[in-house]
Amino acid sequence: MATADIATPLERTAAARPDAPAEARVALKYCRSRIGRLMGVQVVALGSYVPDQCIRNEDLAALGYDAEWILKRTGITERRHAAPGVSTSDLAVEAARRCIADGPVDPEMIDLLLLGTFTPDMLVPATANIVQDRLGLCAPAIDLQAACASFAFALITGMQYVATGCSQRALVIGADCNSRIVNPADKQTYPLFGDAAGAVILAPGSPDQGILAYAVGSDGSGAELICRPMGGAREPYTEKGDAQGRHFLRMDGRPVFKWAIRTLKETIGEVLDAAGMVIDDIDLVVFHQANMRIINVAVEELGLDPNRVFNNLDRYGNTSSASIPLALDEAYRLGRIQRGQHVLFSGFGAGLTWGTVLMRW
Repeated sequence: MATADIATPLERTAAARPDAPAEARVALKYCRSRIGRLMGVQVVALGSYVPDQCIRNEDLAALGYDAEWILKRTGITERRHAAPGVSTSDLAVEAARRCIADGPVDPEMIDLLLLGTFTPDMLVPATANIVQDRLGLCAPAIDLQAACASFAFALITGMQYVATGCSQRALVIGADCNSRIVNPADKQTYPLFGDAAGAVILAPGSPDQGILAYAVGSDGSGAELICRPMGGAREPYTEKGDAQGRHFLRMDGRPVFKWAIRTLKETIGEVLDAAGMVIDDIDLVVFHQANMRIINVAVEELGLDPNRVFNNLDRYGNTSSASIPLALDEAYRLGRIQRGQHVLFSGFGAGLTWGTVLMRW
């Protein structure tokens, strides 16, 4: 793998002072992307899963929501929620089973399992271990937590294992059960999220297959913009905190919106430059399905042909770690992804973290 320290630093501004509003304090550090290339790896199978329970905007009326407002502000018409008793591992297992069957891939050949999630079944052990046991795999299994960029981080990690010969079949899953961590009383956040899982299996490929360029990074100065304050070592669970809803996800939407658009533009420019390509060379683009307004602005400012952009946000909402693999699986089954095509996808979210990948399929 070749890695170079070439990227656009995030700008400091005069507004970057301790008493500045949250919007002005986003990306205060000189946090740059790490740029790399990983060839000789291919995707040999895909699979995804969404729960049966469909929650339409109209169904949220009982909680005091305005269905038209949700659609106008987010582009979402419905999302899926897991049934009581169903957790992230259940979603991940079903997506993985469908992926294995899609290959078809012999489960005994899978020698690595990476699960991207920020809604684990429990803090200890890693949810990946639960998934590994239920799938009957004999493979090391670990969680990777980069919020909505988790799948991009996990995919790049899995490809490194395969490219170096340390893995022959790597199962990479993105799964989140968001309905468990969002507050039904939070009208700005609750209608955005849904539950889902998606998976791919990686294997050695031809020299011209793999990641032509990727850009990944983190900027912890924006950590408080999207966070779940209670439940970790800094703020263990308490009844008082529970009553205050501190165990729920919190998000400051306005600065995140602006940061996401800037991050998409910067990192897509970085990977195109690193690969020696232009936007018209891309056959399919999949953005993290967070908000249709973010996607539309990014499409316009990048000069993208909307017909090359795949979206399923309207039907599933923001499924976090599952967002990209779910969309990739649907696009693949619709014939939108073919061997030799250039596919670009980008995940971004809490951390703040981002991961943009340009693949030759």
